[in-house]
Amino acid sequence: MSVHRRRFLASAGAVGGAAIGARALWPSGAARDAAHASTTAAASGGAGHAHGAHGGAVRRGRVDHAANGFDPQRVLTDFDPGEVERDRAGRPVRQYRFEVEVKDVEIAPGVVFEAWTYNGRIPGPTIRAIEGDRIRVELVNTSDAPHTVHFHGMHRFDVDGVPGAGEAAPGETFVYDFEARPAGTHLYHCHSFPLAEHINRGLYGAFVVDPKRPRPVANEMVMVLNGFDIDGDGVNDVYAINGIAYAYDVDPIVIRAGELQRVHVVNVTEHDPVSSFHIHGNFFHLFRTGTSELPDEFTDVVTMGQAERHMLEFAYENAGPYMFHPHQSRAVERGAMGVLDVT
Repeated sequence: MSVHRRRFLASAGAVGGAAIGARALWPSGAARDAAHASTTAAASGGAGHAHGAHGGAVRRGRVDHAANGFDPQRVLTDFDPGEVERDRAGRPVRQYRFEVEVKDVEIAPGVVFEAWTYNGRIPGPTIRAIEGDRIRVELVNTSDAPHTVHFHGMHRFDVDGVPGAGEAAPGETFVYDFEARPAGTHLYHCHSFPLAEHINRGLYGAFVVDPKRPRPVANEMVMVLNGFDIDGDGVNDVYAINGIAYAYDVDPIVIRAGELQRVHVVNVTEHDPVSSFHIHGNFFHLFRTGTSELPDEFTDVVTMGQAERHMLEFAYENAGPYMFHPHQSRAVERGAMGVLDVT
């Protein structure tokens, strides 16, 4: 049994419950103590125990973001325009360097996971461009396994980022050079095999292509839904939004009432057939894949298969803490929960 699995099993039984919410959203007093005792008993082999120690919910709390090397609060709004030059035609060329790094990441309190990362973070950098720009990504593979970067969008076969067309062996580099199109909310991920392992370990990120005619001004965020199978049994043990369980529950996202919010939601949850995204106390305009200027739907929940992504727009009228999460209970109870703190 690996040290990472031992750490996970210890943490899974430590404390649990669907620890959700800021302010008064989390129960206190006798109710909180009862929930704690019930979940600890289940995780230790009592009623409801399943898949070994997997019966307990993931512990709510803060992790050491500095030690991890990235902070989910910054990941939310850290859109990377790249190092911009211009080609002979005067077109912007946005240049990036992606280094594949193997590193330990504390994905939940006490849960250390051996991750494969782009530039040391989960998800990788959020690439942002305008439709028609050139994207140039240098992949540097410092690991001991082959890796790629496969971008969703339109491009030539020779930069598709699959084995035989853009795969970098250990110690090698590969340069992807293509035009950013179409406008929309997209993603990238490693497409080396075994594919499930490369995605499960953290090799993915968001790719936002803005239309040439700017959208209305909004507070923009990226939320990547993901899961972690700790012990390799094909079942996710921890779920997260932007890589860290409960990151936006213990440290809610502060937004302003009346302000337009634009959220790019990307589902890269491996092993689960679907995920979803739901906000409390409000509805959002849904722009499927972010490719249209007009919304496709007005709703409060959207269901997504893996690699589906959408752009959501909404504004809150009233102040207060409002939950957001997938609507799969297992994901909520194992870390995919956040709070929008409307001020």
